Amino acid sequence: MAIFQFLWALAGMIVLLCGGCHSLIPACGQAPKNTRIVGGQNAPPGSWPWFASVETDGRPSCAGSLINDQWVLTAAHCLSRDDLLTTTVFLGRQDQTVINFNEVRTTLASIVCHPSYDFTTSDNDICLLKLSSPVDFSDYIYPVCLASAGSTFHTGVSSWVTGFGDTQPGSFTGADILQEVNVPIVGNNECKCTYRELTDNMICAGLREGGKDACQGDSGGPMVTKDGFIWIQSGIVSFGDGCARPNTPGGYTRVSQYQDWISNVTGTSRPGFVTYTSPGVDSDLNYACSNTAPTTNPTPRTKQPFIETLGPDIVDPEPDPFTVEPDGSVFGSGESMIHFSHFTPLCLLVVFSYVLVCEA
Repeated sequence: MAIFQFLWALAGMIVLLCGGCHSLIPACGQAPKNTRIVGGQNAPPGSWPWFASVETDGRPSCAGSLINDQWVLTAAHCLSRDDLLTTTVFLGRQDQTVINFNEVRTTLASIVCHPSYDFTTSDNDICLLKLSSPVDFSDYIYPVCLASAGSTFHTGVSSWVTGFGDTQPGSFTGADILQEVNVPIVGNNECKCTYRELTDNMICAGLREGGKDACQGDSGGPMVTKDGFIWIQSGIVSFGDGCARPNTPGGYTRVSQYQDWISNVTGTSRPGFVTYTSPGVDSDLNYACSNTAPTTNPTPRTKQPFIETLGPDIVDPEPDPFTVEPDGSVFGSGESMIHFSHFTPLCLLVVFSYVLVCEA
């Protein structure tokens, strides 16, 4: 009888623990190694555990962000139809010149880019990369949370961009050590003074005086904002007019516009979405341009042989939207639910205890 009561008590305790697993450990946006943020310098190891470095044909091309254990988010202009079997994703990478013991290397199972991507305007510049196998999380590899539909990022919201891209405009060399830079959000009304064809699917960031920005080689990388104890991705590095010029913010794909699309593509491996709400009234609501000659030709942030853009020289100037898998089939999405991998052994113990009780 005593054993019977003990097993039931143990089972009840484990059930309670399992029930609280998801609330005790968030499924995204944690960066235990990130204890302080300073823009425009080397990022300490583990500061941005969701950052993904993307290489094609053995050359650094673009960046991305890990959004769960199977998917990486990046920009559609980074890839061409022929890149599936020649693309490698590096997670946990800190330095491109030395051995990274916390680094994981993986190939791709499929590439799914937005069907309405327009390379002439950079609208819908978003793509999902399915990893060939799930990755294990650590302090150096962990998914970022994504801004959910309805999130608001008002002018001035402090944001951070990371990448291995150029640290000087036109240098075409890239950084050896992962770089981080702090830039504020620029409202769309103000940003339209620079980019006439800006859409609601885009978000901008930068300093009016210039000096801080993403640059060539940073395409596809995440722009994130901290909300309490978690990091939320608001944008994907997409386009710009030069790098870090005054009154010329960088252009990003607005992640919150694509919650449904991302959920449909990732299916049962749906990432974590979090609503970010800026306090107060957005100063951009009544912003009026002071000039009449906005820029009309933003360029993608990838490096190409003869075109100043932002990423490596492997990008097709006119990529088509596509969905590719190794066998040539179209990737099909499943139902949407957040994927969790923590505490599975603990929860299985509940079943084992229950079996013992029944046998008793």
